[in-house]
Amino acid sequence: QVQLVESGGGLVQAGGSLRLSCAASGRTFAIYTMAWFRQAPGKEREFVASIKWNGDSIYYEDSVKGRFTISRDNAKNTVTLQMNSLKPEDTALYYCAADKYPFRFMTGLKSTDFGSWGQGTQVTVSS
Repeated sequence: QVQLVESGGGLVQAGGSLRLSCAASGRTFAIYTMAWFRQAPGKEREFVASIKWNGDSIYYEDSVKGRFTISRDNAKNTVTLQMNSLKPEDTALYYCAADKYPFRFMTGLKSTDFGSWGQGTQVTVSS
């Protein structure tokens, strides 16, 4: 099991930027696909972005393409989500997650495919 701790959330005006970070400890970080999910009040948890264990493949949910950038540093066991041009509809609790299985990367991975989760960090975008 890998332990994940998110940071970097906050309150920002529409059009602003935030950078979320996720620090991992425990099992070998560098062999697992990592992802960001978010959950708004009253809604289901939804996929935001994922990055392959070696960083050479990335997948984004359509609504964040061109605005969000996911990256990872396997030497530091961290994954980040740079969020630009934020919109009020981006308001949610953002979670970092690690795949259940090593050396796997597919589009369409769902929350049930991820076995380790952080506690979440709140992002609020005001209009």
